Amino acid sequence: MVSTHAGSAQPHPPIGALLREWRTIRRMSQLDLALEAGISARHLSYVETGKARASRDLIGRLADVFAMPLRERNALLLAGGYAPQYQENALAAPALERMRQAIELIIAHQEPYPAFVIDRQWNVLMANAAAMRVNRLLMDGRESRHANLLHQVFDPDDFRSVIVNWPEVAEKFIRHVHEQLAAVPTDRTLQDLLADVLAYRDVPAHWRFRDLQGMPAPVLTLVFRSRLGELRFFETITTFSMPRDVTLDELRIECAFPADDHTAAVCAGLAASA
Repeated sequence: MVSTHAGSAQPHPPIGALLREWRTIRRMSQLDLALEAGISARHLSYVETGKARASRDLIGRLADVFAMPLRERNALLLAGGYAPQYQENALAAPALERMRQAIELIIAHQEPYPAFVIDRQWNVLMANAAAMRVNRLLMDGRESRHANLLHQVFDPDDFRSVIVNWPEVAEKFIRHVHEQLAAVPTDRTLQDLLADVLAYRDVPAHWRFRDLQGMPAPVLTLVFRSRLGELRFFETITTFSMPRDVTLDELRIECAFPADDHTAAVCAGLAASA
């Protein structure tokens, strides 16, 4: 499969507009950004107004100050008139074969407990057999209506219907999305996804804002109802260290572990009867 570059097929805004947008979200003045990047405020002003062209090195330093993910770094380079620095390969591409094998190894070793892989927009890309078995149990053999984890959690006709502590779980997910958007405020797709899931019925209005009430628990237990009794899981998240590919930068592997002996026994029984 041929590698592609993020944003290469989309028109990009002027670099000045992007810099002003990121400065606004990060609450930085031109002087603040200039000092952090090691340049004069006057030169930064010229870059933002188009009177001067930023070098690749300067763009890299500005991206470092903003703590931009790889996709946004590529977008900033494109806006500055340069080729993107980071490739974006499909997970099935030969270039990511070793990394894909590592992912497959992790989720296979998670058996008999669920594990799945999601991207930045919460799409489920891979899942192990345990995840499929537990899902069939929870949904009484029905398939999920969505391939997106947020929609699964918020749609009353999907997994939301079997989550015992849904308000607590849903608020945890919404808090995570708000944190993502705070880190990457230019992600229009994620903004649209947040609007879509908040539009489901009986979603509290205050979840539309980042300042949610209270503090989250250190570790959240997800409680599901099933014909074999309640199942309780907690989750860990694995990401790649220092990725140099946009796809890898945006992937996370979520592994569910049983929070009690009953859940562990049910998962083991499902595996034995598979």
